Amino acid sequence: MMMLVNCSGCRTPLQLPHGAPCIRCSICGAVTNVAAPPAPGPVVDPARGAQATAPAWGPPPPAAHGRKRAVICGISYRFSRHELKGCINDAKCMRHLLTTRFRFPDDSIIMLTEEQTDPYKIPTKHNIRMAMYWLLQGCQPGDSLVFHYSGHGAQQRSYSGDEVDGMDETLCPLDFETQGMIVDDEINAALVRPLPHGAKLHALIDACHSGTALDLPFLCRMSRTGQYVWEDHRPRSGVWKGTSGGEAISFSGCDDNQTSADTSPCQRSLRLAQ
Repeated sequence: MMMLVNCSGCRTPLQLPHGAPCIRCSICGAVTNVAAPPAPGPVVDPARGAQATAPAWGPPPPAAHGRKRAVICGISYRFSRHELKGCINDAKCMRHLLTTRFRFPDDSIIMLTEEQTDPYKIPTKHNIRMAMYWLLQGCQPGDSLVFHYSGHGAQQRSYSGDEVDGMDETLCPLDFETQGMIVDDEINAALVRPLPHGAKLHALIDACHSGTALDLPFLCRMSRTGQYVWEDHRPRSGVWKGTSGGEAISFSGCDDNQTSADTSPCQRSLRLAQ
């Protein structure tokens, strides 16, 4: 459930994400502070004659049934002028984290890297598209999904009018020079909008210009001191870019107008915003 507030600057209606104390308008840049929602009051349970606490934000999501799936993509662009050193290592580290720390089954993870012997697991445009569709196929309440991408990212002019900065963010598959890039509109349609109530998607996009690579309707900017502000990035056309009731969270390597770079020592997976 989200609260509707008017921008303190231009009076544009803004939707405040759950728990956010303020939101920045993407049109005029004004920050609107919002009072905390009232604490839920007690309600009487007739069956027990006792008081219970009313939920503040609607009913809880359905109980998790433990199904986990992930798509991990690491592209090094070997033997080309676009070569990167740490992306395949990123992919391997993410797989290790998911299987050892978060108990993802081995067979629930699709790895897309140039080291794969299966031609359907080479990170081409077609294979990445198919992997994204696989990730959401049959998704149910309680599912936990992960999409990790480490590789090149770019931008291109948006002609739909649904981007705050007028630019679409893109991912660059291994064959992007001949087959083209994957645009954020397509990523949103494949990974975000089908996500049902009670399911969660965590996306980690380690690429240039990756700030809004999933085209989510809200963006959270956080400083190094922990201060944060939400921005409303819903398209003014009214097209819904959110989920079908689920929760989608994206962590990006840099902002839309920034680039990322490999670190050189030991080909470590850390990438820095420039």
